[in-house]
Amino acid sequence: MPIRTEPMTVNVGPQHPSTHGVFRLRITFDGEEILEVEPVFGYLHRGTEKLAEERNYVQVVTLTDRLDYVSSMINNQAYCLAVEKLLEVEAPPRAQWLRTLTAELQRIASHLMGVGFFLQDLGTLGTPLMYCFRTREKILDLFEMLCGARITVSYMRPGGVFWDAPDDFWPALDNFIQEFPSEMGEIEQLIMENEIVLVRTRGVSLLPLDLAINSSVSGPVLRASGLAWDWRKMEPYDAYDKVEFDVPVGSNGDNYDRLWVRIQEMHQSMRIIKQCIQQIEPGPVRLELPLVFHPKPGAEAYGRVEASKGELAFYLVSDGGVSPYRCKIRSPSLINLTVTEHLLVGWKLADMIVTLGSMDINMGEVDR
Repeated sequence: MPIRTEPMTVNVGPQHPSTHGVFRLRITFDGEEILEVEPVFGYLHRGTEKLAEERNYVQVVTLTDRLDYVSSMINNQAYCLAVEKLLEVEAPPRAQWLRTLTAELQRIASHLMGVGFFLQDLGTLGTPLMYCFRTREKILDLFEMLCGARITVSYMRPGGVFWDAPDDFWPALDNFIQEFPSEMGEIEQLIMENEIVLVRTRGVSLLPLDLAINSSVSGPVLRASGLAWDWRKMEPYDAYDKVEFDVPVGSNGDNYDRLWVRIQEMHQSMRIIKQCIQQIEPGPVRLELPLVFHPKPGAEAYGRVEASKGELAFYLVSDGGVSPYRCKIRSPSLINLTVTEHLLVGWKLADMIVTLGSMDINMGEVDR
């Protein structure tokens, strides 16, 4: 005989790991079934956009590191492309290759964290997460060789990169490339055919393609729903027009597909890295720009990249001064959260935790 219950509204979060930082959900339950969802965010109060309007164009690079802080190289890249459009300049070829190479290393590192914490939310108690950390640490070692930092790198600059890769970087990168297939093989063998993972993810929290498009969702979340949309293909930047890679696409738009797409994208990133190594040529890595420059008054630019979580863009407006008159950030984590209610209503509390993990959000770029 079913037990009659009254709906109850509960605050879930903010805490780690199940709500991924400073993120709260006001949920109405009937038993464990979710009836209504109201996402609540805005706890960080970073003010990145306003801070950018008080610093010169080069100083803003350090602010971009702290948006999606597990994808700081790509944040640098998006901002620098916007500034270069504002100045009507282009980075030297070697700098473009280095940017592409480091951005793909960062994509792998970001996806490793997305996959690892997704499985942690599912209840794997640490083992797959540690496997992902093991591989990511080697990428952070490479970043440390490049710029002395591991997380908030500030490696890229308007007009190129901070400096060239040191001699010992290339052998270390070769070692990473040699070790990556076996380490990824261990991760995939551990999770992709695991019966518990399959039962908890397949057919759970489906995102139809039409809703994903209408909600402006992007990145792996969009591609998991069946659309092969990737700005590296649609509007290539830096050296992406000189490399070949495939765009992995899911079919169901469920939690499993979002996991599967990220794993496949790591393999494609490795393809791009190998091509960068083969094609990069000696040359300057940075334009001779003044430390403080003044774009034309009234100039505006929109710099867009395919970040690890989706479309990341910076919209800059110049008034002729040393700082942007206006800086607006289009962050993928914020836009992707617009489908939260659709993904969660009708499912249970335990499914909610797993679904949020499949979205791979980072509140640093949500509360910017």
